[in-house]
Amino acid sequence: MSSLSLPFYQKYHRHYDRGYRNTQLSSTMQEYRQEEKRSTAAHTHRVRSKFSDEMLETSSGSPQMKRAKQDYYSKGKENEAVDYIVPVFRGRHERASEITSSKDERTKQSKSSHFAGEFHYAQSNITEEHNIERSAMDKSRKVAIRESAERISLNKQIYDTQDFQKRLREDSLLRLPEFIIKPRSHTVWEKQSVKLHCTVSGWPVPRVTWYKNNVTINVHTDPGKYIIDSKYGVHSLEINNCDFDDTAQYRASAMNAKGEISAFASIVVKRFKAEHGDLSFHPGRIAPPSYDYFPGDPHMKFEVHFVDKFDVSFGKEGDTMSLGCTVIVHPNLKRFQPEIQWWRNGVQLQPSKWVEMHWSGETATLTFNHLNKEDEGLYTIRVLTKSGYELHSAYVFVRDADAEVAGAPGAPLDVYCLDANKDYVIVTWKQPAIDGGSSILGYFVDRCEVGTNHWVQCNDTPVKFARFPVTGLVEGRSYIFRVRAVNNVGISRPSRVSEPVAALDPSDRARLKGIPLAPWTGQIIVTEEEPTEGVVPGQPTEVAVTEATRNYVVLSWKPPGQRGHEGIMYYVEKCVAGTEDWQRVNPEIPVKSPRFALFDLVEGKSYRFRVRSANSAGIGEPSEPTEFTEVTDKLDVPKAPSHVVPSRNTDTSVVVTWEESKDAKELVGYYIEASISGSGKWEPCNNKPVKGKRFICHGLQNGQLYKFRVRAVNAAGLSQFSHESEALEVKAALAPPTPPYAITVLESVRDSMVLGWKQPKFQGGSDITGYFVDYREVIDGIPGKWKEANIKALTERAYRIHDLKENMVYQFQVRAINMAGVGLPSPPSEKFKCEEWTIAVPGPPHDVMYTEVRKNSLVLLWKAPVYIGRSEVTGYYADIREADADDEKWRSVNEKETSNRYIKVQGLKEGMSYVFRVRAVNRAGVGKPSDLTEPVTAETPPGTKEIAVNVDDDGVISLTFECADMAEGSKFIWSKNYEDLVDSSRVTVETKGGKTKIIFNDPGKDDLGIYSCVVTETDGVSSSYAIDEAELLHLLELSHERKFPVVPLKSELAVELLEKGQVRFWLEAERLSPNGQCKFVFNDKEVKNDEKHKIKVDHKTGLVEMIMEKLEDTNEGTYTVQLQDGKASNQSSLVLIGDVFKNLQKEAEFQRGEWLRKQGPHFVEYLGWEVNNDCSVLLKCKVANIKKETSIIWYKDDREIMFDEKHDFKDGVCTLLVQQFSKKDAGVYELVLKDDRGRDSSTLRLLEKAFGDVISEVCRAAAQTATDLKVQSTEHGIRIYSFVTYYLDDLKIIWYHKDTKLASTDRVKSGVTGEQLWLQINEPTEKDKGTYTLELFDGKAGHKKSVELSGTVFDEAFAEFQRLKQAAIAEKNRARVIGGLPDVVTIQEGKSLNLTCNVWGEPVPTVSWLKNDRELLGDAHLILKFESGKFASFTITDVRTTDSGKYSILVKNKYGTETGDFTVSVFIPEEEEQQIEQEKGAKKK
Repeated sequence: MSSLSLPFYQKYHRHYDRGYRNTQLSSTMQEYRQEEKRSTAAHTHRVRSKFSDEMLETSSGSPQMKRAKQDYYSKGKENEAVDYIVPVFRGRHERASEITSSKDERTKQSKSSHFAGEFHYAQSNITEEHNIERSAMDKSRKVAIRESAERISLNKQIYDTQDFQKRLREDSLLRLPEFIIKPRSHTVWEKQSVKLHCTVSGWPVPRVTWYKNNVTINVHTDPGKYIIDSKYGVHSLEINNCDFDDTAQYRASAMNAKGEISAFASIVVKRFKAEHGDLSFHPGRIAPPSYDYFPGDPHMKFEVHFVDKFDVSFGKEGDTMSLGCTVIVHPNLKRFQPEIQWWRNGVQLQPSKWVEMHWSGETATLTFNHLNKEDEGLYTIRVLTKSGYELHSAYVFVRDADAEVAGAPGAPLDVYCLDANKDYVIVTWKQPAIDGGSSILGYFVDRCEVGTNHWVQCNDTPVKFARFPVTGLVEGRSYIFRVRAVNNVGISRPSRVSEPVAALDPSDRARLKGIPLAPWTGQIIVTEEEPTEGVVPGQPTEVAVTEATRNYVVLSWKPPGQRGHEGIMYYVEKCVAGTEDWQRVNPEIPVKSPRFALFDLVEGKSYRFRVRSANSAGIGEPSEPTEFTEVTDKLDVPKAPSHVVPSRNTDTSVVVTWEESKDAKELVGYYIEASISGSGKWEPCNNKPVKGKRFICHGLQNGQLYKFRVRAVNAAGLSQFSHESEALEVKAALAPPTPPYAITVLESVRDSMVLGWKQPKFQGGSDITGYFVDYREVIDGIPGKWKEANIKALTERAYRIHDLKENMVYQFQVRAINMAGVGLPSPPSEKFKCEEWTIAVPGPPHDVMYTEVRKNSLVLLWKAPVYIGRSEVTGYYADIREADADDEKWRSVNEKETSNRYIKVQGLKEGMSYVFRVRAVNRAGVGKPSDLTEPVTAETPPGTKEIAVNVDDDGVISLTFECADMAEGSKFIWSKNYEDLVDSSRVTVETKGGKTKIIFNDPGKDDLGIYSCVVTETDGVSSSYAIDEAELLHLLELSHERKFPVVPLKSELAVELLEKGQVRFWLEAERLSPNGQCKFVFNDKEVKNDEKHKIKVDHKTGLVEMIMEKLEDTNEGTYTVQLQDGKASNQSSLVLIGDVFKNLQKEAEFQRGEWLRKQGPHFVEYLGWEVNNDCSVLLKCKVANIKKETSIIWYKDDREIMFDEKHDFKDGVCTLLVQQFSKKDAGVYELVLKDDRGRDSSTLRLLEKAFGDVISEVCRAAAQTATDLKVQSTEHGIRIYSFVTYYLDDLKIIWYHKDTKLASTDRVKSGVTGEQLWLQINEPTEKDKGTYTLELFDGKAGHKKSVELSGTVFDEAFAEFQRLKQAAIAEKNRARVIGGLPDVVTIQEGKSLNLTCNVWGEPVPTVSWLKNDRELLGDAHLILKFESGKFASFTITDVRTTDSGKYSILVKNKYGTETGDFTVSVFIPEEEEQQIEQEKGAKKK
């Protein structure tokens, strides 16, 4: 942006006062006003023509016009002239970090500079203008005024045109956002408001977003809190009613299509201390004189603690991952919150599209939206407070995403752009750790122009070198790049894209030197030395080849000391070795930067290079040529590392060290791989190269043997693998134990004290072999020197220290020792006084510990107190409370004291933490409680196994325990009643691998007790098994069975009959080996397998059977089966004599007959009956073995029942349907089946009781079909009725009114009409109200239906009865025509017509006659009579044709009206004959 171009709003906006502007802005404003004055004061024709010519040259846009030295005078102060020189082509302000990245913008800036030069030229001729004005004074006043007016008009026109074109060009070119004025920081009082301002330029108009601590400000979340305004490029953020939470860093981010830029400002909100007292602060009020202690005082110390810390994490490319931990700061002051920083490999991270940071005030999280291998590394959270900082670190591993093609390599990583020029960029990357199983052939580089999604592959063939020059870029445009690896199988996924890079000449960057004038403006002063003019440049110096590969060569040189008129450009020339033919590499386009990359050189050939300088004055002499350079890779693949040594670290990690590759150049790092020994499968430990010669490999399997190997990486490729390391088992490294703790006094006498303590929480990976105790005297609060209490290590955690001084105060410390050495001493104990204890109750038990922790129980162990009091200890009480509960929550585990030094605590809540203590009891009472145990959570560890009891085949009883989590030095320790086994002769312990067994040599009562087993060097793996008298008895019985085994039987010997009448003897054993033997014995004689006796033994199922074809009289006796399987045996007998044998024999004969019957058509189910829902009776049976020729015949009382159709044996069922079953259907029914194979019949007797049962069932079915009672009104009264599907006389009907049986009377009658059952109540009265019940008795039970005839039901029925009754009377007495009138009367003219009809009605109706709906009156021609109130006559004495028509008789009384219609047709005889003839003629046609 030109220094003379200033947005108008900066001039007129009221916010931009003088105090807010900086020095350069004030100077620019003054230059703007002075230039405006000079443009209107230029009035000579020479100046006009000069400006016109320059305007034309400017509009052509040529940047190569010659310029003389130009300077102008501007006034820095009102009356003082300051010489200000604007360098050519440098009249604009740019920030070095925001270089224009397009060719169009550089053209625009060049033209803007040209305009600035023209203004400077005009200003340099001010003196000449004054001279012209003085000469004009000699002319006439009129001429002078005219010339002056012309000059003013022309200058104004030129200025307006120039300003228009300038603004037009600026608007047509895209520009990066730029902060003209940045927001400044503020310090305000609480409850005040503050406003941040900034001014932004750029095209398109940038969009400004405000952030608070990198979180977007949303005005809708807290309405009225924030006000964001944007007008005319001025953007503001107003914060109302500030409080301490508003103390933060605020950021204004401006973004348009060209990019994004940010500016920062801080707001600090202060508070008056008086607000905590009676005084309250208001803006403008003087602060009270006294303040509280300021938390920011350097003596204030903040303690930082990390809770729920993140650990080593593993992810995969493309996954989402969050690292977080809870940060506790003490003291927690709201106004002084800590600063949270995240670092990766020593580099601080900032929020980006890849990572998000969040701090809630308690929890800090770092979130990866899309994991990449570039994210792998050591992550550190740093919490900064006023008094320092605290750190926590953990490694994050990111493995490759699954390949799109199985066997393809992993994606490259760390794609970066080097040596960006206007038409090429050198892209570099790191090789992946995974090659997919075959060597990587090379890499493809892709580019994409920023703002598009179109990727273009830059190389046709894969390149092996991890650095590649990309050519063919468009100057001024920005690009991003990515890389893909390829092997024989396929192509990898693309790498993460690089940061955008602009294709610009390096000289455009190098000549921009920026010095910010103020931290909030970001403006830059641009300077450049004034060049000389008209001199051909000299020779470039120090031409050298800085980089050479098989694909390209990079040259660099220094500019010549002697320079020409304009900026220097260069031509590069090359010469092949063995020739003197110099060939210009860039004949058409010279380069501006002293650095150039040459492509398309022949691999293997040697070249020399030289450079010439050039400007508008000419081309200079060539530089000294370089030495011959061979076109080949100068960088070699590094050598393999050596001496790979793994060492133990933790249960799942190993530290690997190695010697670095020798003579390695440009080393990128190392890849480490691990393999389970013997598997032959190698897996990468890191997916991002690591530097140094030491790395911790995480995620290994505990207890497995691993081998490791390392290879180095540089741009040339990956080295060979190092030699494999020695196999190392993964487990925690040995270390000295941590200090013991909780030192307490167990007994004190005049000259000695007994100490107790707890074992270290971390044993260092090895058993603790002993302890050392030190003590020191404390005199007047001043401790003395430490003295050793023991020289030989102690094996117990209780020790008596002798030769102490009575009433002297002592302090103690304890150190533990293991195989790794002696650990650190514990902190000094409390001060204890050596004096005689005289209390009566016992001292505290000690060494309280827990074992066998499960989700709802554990076992508590302790040792007896050293000081027993004045009497022997008689028992103990164990106490329990939740870990976070108060001391008032202690409760006893056992209500009665226990003499054991162990107790099983049950009833725990899963997931809850508890602490325990123990108290000893003697005759004097309950003693002091022991120290508390460590909190323990009630949960069953995963993979927990319990002790199992086993009795083998020899009857040996044993207890077995297994452990899958044993360490190298783990041991099984067996105990009885939680004490060492004293009598080892009673048991034998056998241990092999992860399994141990304790064998009882001679089980007896002496072996009763609780047997427990503990596995050392584990996380409390233990279990127990209790053997009481009942359990011992059960085990002894089981042992006897195993010593003297029998063949177990599922069932004893049994007999059953088969279908053919065969007899089957069978027995089933629980198990029978293939060598098992069986014998059948009958009356002490063995039965052999023959045709009569078929013996079969199934060893798989244990089934033994013998089948006899026929049971004869000689087969009566005792049957026995004898089994022998190894040393196990058994037998079972069955006695078949007397009635038992005869019944079995009779049943066998019957079964045989049945089998013979079933060889032909036969009945599976014999004839039976059932009643259907429609009350019909269905006779049915089921038959089998039917074929087409089988005939079926039904009989009733020995008379065949004939059917029209042949019976269909569907589903083997034969049926006979009897509709409306009644007494006539009683009889004997028979069904006969027969064909050539045999005959079978079935008889059903439906007589007497059987018939009664059927009738009763039919009645029951009919009664169940009865509908609900309904009420119906009739002209005689009220009828209550119900319908049944079928009614028969056997169905008894009883009506009840209010539980009283109704008898039939004249007024109340009941009956059956078809299927309707009714009760008629004639002339009902109020007494007829109530409940009516219909009972249908089927002979066995009654079925009732009821209806309530009262209230509304009765009223409505009675009203309807009255209506119907009246309607019946009206219908009976209604006037009506009974008969006598014909429909049509045909009569000859001249005849007499006499018609008579009967009329009825009470009272007697009136009669009138109508013709064609008009009433007729009697006369001589028409005689009308009505006699006796019954007979109406109609007589026409002399019929004429006019008498033809429609006649009606109308009878009427008070009950109704009725009409009778007839038609009279009068004809002339001749006409009738003609009519007849016409009708006959029409019929013939």
